[in-house]
Amino acid sequence: MGFLLSILLGKKVWEGGAPFTIGSIAFSLAVSLYLLVDVFTTGGLGAVGEEVIAFEWIGGIEIGLLIDNLSVLLLALVSFLCLLIAIYSVGYMHKEEGKPRYYAEIALFTAGMLGTVSAHNFLQMLIFWEIMGLCSYLLIGFWYTKPEAASAAKKAFLVTRIGDVLFLIGVIVLFIVTGTFNILDIQGATLPAHLITIVPLLLFGGAVGKSAQFPLHVWLPDAMEGPTTVSALIHAATMVKAGVFLTARSFFLIKESPEAILVVGVIGGFTAFYAATMALVANDIKRVLAYSTISQIGYMMLGLGAGAYLVHQGHEALGYTFAIFHLMNHAFFKALLFLGSGSVIHAVGTNDMRLMGGLRKKMRITSMTMLIGAISIAGIPPFSGFWSKDGILEVAFEAGGTNTIFLLIWVLGIMTVFMTAFYMFRMWFMTFAGEKRSPGEVHESPKSMTIPLMILAFFALFSGVLTFATGGGFGQFIFFEAGHGSVLAELVHVFSNPLTYLSIGMAFSGILFAYVVYYRQAVSSDVFTSSRATKGIHKLLVNRYYMDYAYNMFGLKIAWGFAKVCDWFDRKAIDGFVNGVSKGGILFSKANDWFDRKGVDGLVDGVSNNIVGAGRRLRKSQTGNIQGYLAAVVLGICFIIALTWILVTINGG
Repeated sequence: MGFLLSILLGKKVWEGGAPFTIGSIAFSLAVSLYLLVDVFTTGGLGAVGEEVIAFEWIGGIEIGLLIDNLSVLLLALVSFLCLLIAIYSVGYMHKEEGKPRYYAEIALFTAGMLGTVSAHNFLQMLIFWEIMGLCSYLLIGFWYTKPEAASAAKKAFLVTRIGDVLFLIGVIVLFIVTGTFNILDIQGATLPAHLITIVPLLLFGGAVGKSAQFPLHVWLPDAMEGPTTVSALIHAATMVKAGVFLTARSFFLIKESPEAILVVGVIGGFTAFYAATMALVANDIKRVLAYSTISQIGYMMLGLGAGAYLVHQGHEALGYTFAIFHLMNHAFFKALLFLGSGSVIHAVGTNDMRLMGGLRKKMRITSMTMLIGAISIAGIPPFSGFWSKDGILEVAFEAGGTNTIFLLIWVLGIMTVFMTAFYMFRMWFMTFAGEKRSPGEVHESPKSMTIPLMILAFFALFSGVLTFATGGGFGQFIFFEAGHGSVLAELVHVFSNPLTYLSIGMAFSGILFAYVVYYRQAVSSDVFTSSRATKGIHKLLVNRYYMDYAYNMFGLKIAWGFAKVCDWFDRKAIDGFVNGVSKGGILFSKANDWFDRKGVDGLVDGVSNNIVGAGRRLRKSQTGNIQGYLAAVVLGICFIIALTWILVTINGG
């Protein structure tokens, strides 16, 4: 409704239709909170959930909702964050043209995510999934006259299509095997042995594209060309979180296949480390946060993979629990960080952190709320990011006790903790500390932008603690484990584990290193770009491991080369054959014409000419002389007599 009203009436309404979008999302939030409270007060729906069938569609396919603990959490989370982002947009997009289009696309984007997380079947989920893909293209390319934005929009659309095709194939295979798209019916079905690994990997392929995991991560940093509000929407509330949701929704398939489990865990753990290394050298404030999102979603995938491995071994699904817990916490602090960066960009007019600095006193609310977000994502207790990230690492270490690969991934995860803390505080110190480097007067953003920042800062600080305060930890309500009992028992469990202190120590070490280099400047940051030991590594990271170059070369050499071969084949072979047939037809036509003129016509004309000639010659014998005629008769009679005598003689009398 918000989409339609903004499109049709946006130009006639305040701020280009903002009330339609804000109102429709607010109503969605009210319904979502009602569902969340209803499920919470009844003790949760467990692993089964409740179906609400709306109507039958084509071929008897049912369209409806699947209400369970996972969907009600994400419905409330998506509605809440999208509402804050829409309110923030009033101040951020105030001077922009095309606001009706912007607010309509925001509403449709939100609807796409809400439809995805509440879908009753995989086909319905795929439809809403593609609505989000369309909206991401439209919003990333909102400033379509800017070549970089138009290119980034196309890149996002095309790269994510690779994963979407895999998702589509997986859905089709499931339907062929089980005869249904219904998620609960598929959950109760048994797949053939040869498809137990293939099907979950096809679905996970869709998640890899949507959630920008290696090797389909290349679209997300470039997607920062869109408005910062769009970046916050993509990273915190919709789009990239849809891939994590799909992996969680298909967890019942993944946990049955050791190979699929390993793929999910390895891709997640490697992506977390890999993306964090590129964030170390980025100078665009939004791209730092983009690499951070790729890395943090890698943590979530690692949690799901390690959790599936432990479930396969007969343990509880704690990895599943902590992955979704991190999804929730990350949504709060990443929305905060992106909207905070938008506040900074709104004030200084640039994304480049090298042109910022000294903004702490002029932008107190923005600087303090972003500091809370940076501490939370770094994993410092009691901030929200600590509880979920530490839980994922604990599950990965436990899985590593019987699987060496997961142990290696855990090592990468611990190293990522250090890098995350370092690059986040590098960003904060370069932006807010030191001397002012931006030209012009700087001022704090309007209340429509700062109030959402303060609300998000509250959740970035307390969402972890508040979740534990519900009793027994996150898993007791949202998922299927009873946790460790009371809040005190949960805290004792966390802080009695030596791994907890290793993680905290790595986080503090990263913060301290960033403080020494970018605040105290005791060590010049130029050492990373000028020394022989680090110069090559720095160049490698700045160029994103040359992955974009590799994709471009693949397109130029392989795809374009194949296209040229096809073009040559089309011109030389197919066209040549057609032309040959055509030329053969022409030659045949000429031969046929010759045969017609020389053969058929020649034969007919020859007979006719001979008869006519014979007639002409015989005509000359018709002289009218009686003596001549009598002589001819006598000669004829003599010829007949002679011929008769010869024949009688030959036949013996």
